[in-house]
Amino acid sequence: MSQSLVNVAYLGATVLFILSLGGLSHQESARRGNYYGMAGMGIALLATVMGIVSDNYFVLIAGLVIGAVIGLQLAKKVAMTQMPELVAILHSLVGLAAVLVGYANFAGHANDLQGAEKTIHDVETYLGILIGAMTFSGSIVAYLKLSARIGGKPLLLPARHWLNLGLLLIAIWMLFSFVAGSAEGAGTLPLLIMTLVALAFGVHMVMAIGGADMPVVVSMLNSYSGWAAAATGFMLANDLLIVVGALVGSSGAILSYIMCRAMNRKFLSVIAGGFGSTSNAGSGASAGPAGNAEDIQPIEAEEVASMLTQAKNVVIIPGYGMAVAQAQHLVFQITKSLRDKGVNVRFAIHPVAGRMPGHMNVLLAEARVPYDIVYEMEEINEEFDKVDVSVVIGANDIVNPAAQEVPDSPIAGMPVLEPWHGATTIVMKRSMASGYAGVDNPLFYRDNTRMFFGDASAKLEEVYKHLQG
Repeated sequence: MSQSLVNVAYLGATVLFILSLGGLSHQESARRGNYYGMAGMGIALLATVMGIVSDNYFVLIAGLVIGAVIGLQLAKKVAMTQMPELVAILHSLVGLAAVLVGYANFAGHANDLQGAEKTIHDVETYLGILIGAMTFSGSIVAYLKLSARIGGKPLLLPARHWLNLGLLLIAIWMLFSFVAGSAEGAGTLPLLIMTLVALAFGVHMVMAIGGADMPVVVSMLNSYSGWAAAATGFMLANDLLIVVGALVGSSGAILSYIMCRAMNRKFLSVIAGGFGSTSNAGSGASAGPAGNAEDIQPIEAEEVASMLTQAKNVVIIPGYGMAVAQAQHLVFQITKSLRDKGVNVRFAIHPVAGRMPGHMNVLLAEARVPYDIVYEMEEINEEFDKVDVSVVIGANDIVNPAAQEVPDSPIAGMPVLEPWHGATTIVMKRSMASGYAGVDNPLFYRDNTRMFFGDASAKLEEVYKHLQG
């Protein structure tokens, strides 16, 4: 394949990737966006193999086959509730690829260039490995947190900001040492030191972020993986890789900004530490119980079914507890049953519900919940005063009135869904335990709140049977 055909194929792939991002911005077009992305990647891969690769075809094909088999097995085995962990571990592979390509590129072309061209190439290689190493180690820690293999609480080391600054200064110093050493045919030692520093920074950065901020972390690491891919494109002089990396990096950064704004948080404050940390917990007044135990009003499945049947307007607020219980299909069955009875059922989605951006939307789409009854927070909040029954399924911080009413709360100022303005709120939880932010929820003690304790899947099954009966 000639270079002109490769360029045309790359241009077509770029257009498809842009269409893919556009499609993924809406639930109705998300499936089509995925198809565009797969088609673009297929064209890019085919053009690269046929037009650029000139040797070692056996190794390449073997790698493609092994990767395809692993990917197919993951697609079959990984449940939708495990998608956040899968996304995090895939980000780590992008970072690892950038590191390996960077070292291979340095070893293969260290003495091929001269003057300013060599300096630019060395800086590209250095930045690619730096970003890749940070992405790799940070994504591994995010995977461990999301899969509950390590705790979700932020690790706040003494003088952690000075530690980050020190690591940054070492990385900058190593950059100058690497460029100077590379000009003399060396530079390997500064590159290795920087890689270790970047790996340590990636671990420390994500360990210092609390569980409530993990959706932002996932989108942030997505951005990092894009910039790592773009840096790899510069190293390999591959225009498509540069463009695609820039698309992923910029879209991930924009998504991180949108989610931070949805939580009334600054991006730098997320990096500095998560919700519930001692640095932002104020006086600690909000850390105690938000009400008295005698104010809690339990409810059972039969009464829940009766209230839902008699209601005219119902809003369902899903949280991570629904994902853990894999109750989204039961939720759809209950929704369908209520709609058949003439009840107006809608869903309210908070931007950071779950453990990755759009987590709840993905689960509801999997259960075939109609897109037109799924509303974002800013669309539904003003409607709660007209709602008869709100059902909160395994959510906590995203429906916590303390964000608006307790000035020294760790989540003060965070926009939340406001079901307490409705007639009745039913909260489904296993216990009275607090959410990721470690803050008790005053909603649980309100006069118009009923607590529906137990496993979401088992309890919703009981509710569905009563609705059918």
